[in-house]
Amino acid sequence: MFLIGLETDFPYLLRKLRIAGTIACGSCFICTVFAAAVTSFIFTETGAHGSHFIMALTLSIILSNTASPFVTRLAHDLKFANTDIGRLAISSSLISDAYAVLLLIIITRNKQEYGFKNSIFLGILYFVVIIVVIVVNRHVANWLNRRNRSQKYLKNTEIFILLAILFVAATTLETLGFSSIIACFLIGALFPRGGKTGRTLLIKLSYSVHNFVLPIYFGYSGFKSDLTHINSLTNFSIVAIIILLSIGGKVTGTLAACFHLKIPLNEGVLLAFLMNLKGHVDLLALTIGVENKAVSSQVFYNLMMAAVVINSLIWGPVIAYMVRRESDILGYKHVAFEFQSPESELKLLACVHGPRPVATMIGLIATCKGSDNVAITPYLMHLIELPEKTKTTLLYHQKEEDELSDDDNYGGNDVVEINEAVDIFAAETGVVIHQLKIVSPFASMYDDVCEFAEDARASIIILPFHKHQRIDGKLESGKEGIRATNQKVLRHAKCSVAILVDRGLTAGTLHVSGSGMLQHVAMLFFGGPDDREALGLSKRLGMHHHVNLTVIRFLEKSEGGENIGVNITQKDEDVFMMAISNHELQNDADNMVLTDFFNRYVTSGEVGYVEKHVAHGGETASALRDMADMYSMFIVGKGNKGHSTLTTGMSDWEECPELGKVGDFLASSDFELSGSVLVIQQHRPSNNGDDDL
Repeated sequence: MFLIGLETDFPYLLRKLRIAGTIACGSCFICTVFAAAVTSFIFTETGAHGSHFIMALTLSIILSNTASPFVTRLAHDLKFANTDIGRLAISSSLISDAYAVLLLIIITRNKQEYGFKNSIFLGILYFVVIIVVIVVNRHVANWLNRRNRSQKYLKNTEIFILLAILFVAATTLETLGFSSIIACFLIGALFPRGGKTGRTLLIKLSYSVHNFVLPIYFGYSGFKSDLTHINSLTNFSIVAIIILLSIGGKVTGTLAACFHLKIPLNEGVLLAFLMNLKGHVDLLALTIGVENKAVSSQVFYNLMMAAVVINSLIWGPVIAYMVRRESDILGYKHVAFEFQSPESELKLLACVHGPRPVATMIGLIATCKGSDNVAITPYLMHLIELPEKTKTTLLYHQKEEDELSDDDNYGGNDVVEINEAVDIFAAETGVVIHQLKIVSPFASMYDDVCEFAEDARASIIILPFHKHQRIDGKLESGKEGIRATNQKVLRHAKCSVAILVDRGLTAGTLHVSGSGMLQHVAMLFFGGPDDREALGLSKRLGMHHHVNLTVIRFLEKSEGGENIGVNITQKDEDVFMMAISNHELQNDADNMVLTDFFNRYVTSGEVGYVEKHVAHGGETASALRDMADMYSMFIVGKGNKGHSTLTTGMSDWEECPELGKVGDFLASSDFELSGSVLVIQQHRPSNNGDDDL
């Protein structure tokens, strides 16, 4: 449970507490009613002795419990854990688990004779122990994060110290007669996420718990059960009744809650099926009931054990089938920034090949969050080239140390520098950046990036430009494989893509989390879907209290005697008219978006707005040069390769077409620009060819 708490998205759980609580309470209430109704029948048929009340509680646990570890693991395995349904199912299962654990505590306390005053005292002591452990863990974790900053992960001795604290706390609570399940979950949920301490615990515990602890525990519990007791029609009927009541209670309660919350029926059915997964709390309730002789019937124990096992075997394949069948609601559905509300949750994937652009990338993540009350889920992916293996005749003991390293050692000291920058950011802002590392050859690296962005439901992928800034301010080309990866991601990504041209050496970084310095950001609007996407992202930046955003719209000078400059023949008339029609549609969309933006943000004084009238690309370039030193970052849409008077002639010296005409001009080594540049491309479903570059 400590690991589950560590993996839980606690901020999401708090944001959706009402919705998740309603779903969990609906299903648990119906199941508890069913358990109370069937208790007398099962008590008589199994020949049990003891308290009807304890058996009713045990049946309530078996029917109403949802195994949150199973729901979490299944959601990740089937790749819908990051969807709204997946996260809602995990949150609801945690609340349902907590309800079952509360009933379990009542069962365990029933056999112990305590007075009212002693019970109150022990209850207060229970919460005091939890609070003390949480506080101690925070201080120990922060101390370990500051200690030995050159290390990637904690040493085994340091991990042992943290686990020893948890073990002592759990043992103390069990000695007092309380279940330590909820306590361990709360300790894990409130454990500091930032720093190498949290990273190390997640890596170490995930592998050992999922591959060793849980299989051994469930194997031991199954070994204690005897399925041969299902040898009569009566016993078979009892097992069938328990399974059917569990299904009926969960489905009825969950669908009723979803109807109240106006959740679609197909999503409600999937949630109901996910809430039927059973797990460790059911087994604990049965084991404790028998060991405490609260329910002195081995037949009841074995039949209930059989019901839990059969129920789990049923719902695993059924949910997998449901997820594949409902791929339309669980699949990746990208919503462009143009249509997003700046108050909605933001999921983004930032990529780096080394520590050089990390500071600016992290600063960009901080500003993209916008307002302090906006939820953000950022991912930082460290892309490491997997070198081609060369044949050698050296024996193993003759090889260099670098040749013997495994995947964990790829990246060298770069990993330490990146980790330190991320940890400092997390300590200053409280925003946890989820880190991951991809070791792959450049030829297939784009596939890993696109696949993870799809699994994480990212709204945008931010890539570093293949050139980096030298100490004299000039841009120097890096590995050609980086540029090829950027081009492939632009073509194949199912979300918006941005390329960051980092000029942090001269502009200063956008690390605005704790600086207090006001950063001036310019959004250059020329028109088209990419510029509208850039404007949508800029809304979020404009809401940040340390960012002064100015939208600069470039318009064509209105002069008499317009000359299109194209010789139109009768044969091409239809094609030309279609092009004119599409151009008018784009202009209407631009005007609509800008009008709404102006009324909401400019009139209120949150964002500045300027219009520049130019006649051709030369005047556009001159206007850009005039504002080169005024802003620390320029945001611009990539644009398409179509003809535009505003950029005429700017593509004559185009060097990097993946940045578009304006982006390439701003990133040019010959252009004396002091600010970084963010070039954004809106996702287009037809982007599957090379013609976009």
